[in-house]
Amino acid sequence: MKGIADTGFVVAFANRNDAYHEWAVKLAARVTEPLLTCEAVLAEAAFHLQSTSTVLASLERGLLALGFDLEKNLTQVAALAERYARRKPDLADLCLIRMSELHPRHSIITVDVHDFRIYRRNKRDVLPLIHPPEPG
Repeated sequence: MKGIADTGFVVAFANRNDAYHEWAVKLAARVTEPLLTCEAVLAEAAFHLQSTSTVLASLERGLLALGFDLEKNLTQVAALAERYARRKPDLADLCLIRMSELHPRHSIITVDVHDFRIYRRNKRDVLPLIHPPEPG
């Protein structure tokens, strides 16, 4: 499975008390190659988990791999920030949108579908998402 990991997935996988932990663990069991992510996601996850070592372990064990260079994509990320300014997106989300443009066969793995259903890659294309079942 090819995927791009969002903060919520990383946190859910690492935190046994997270509402989506079971979903994240089952999904991680299907991962055959590291999930791509960015430093902004890792920083957010480390903050939420209050554990940098837990996040780094996900890289060391091969669940995650860094797959984004913000400096090389700064112009495109800045354009996304301007386009979605009303939504006040965080840097991690903007980087993930750009990563989806760069890796069109990868789905974004997230627990936060609300904003990702509104964001578009290449200005018009719906982002492919993998997310937990929605209640109701």
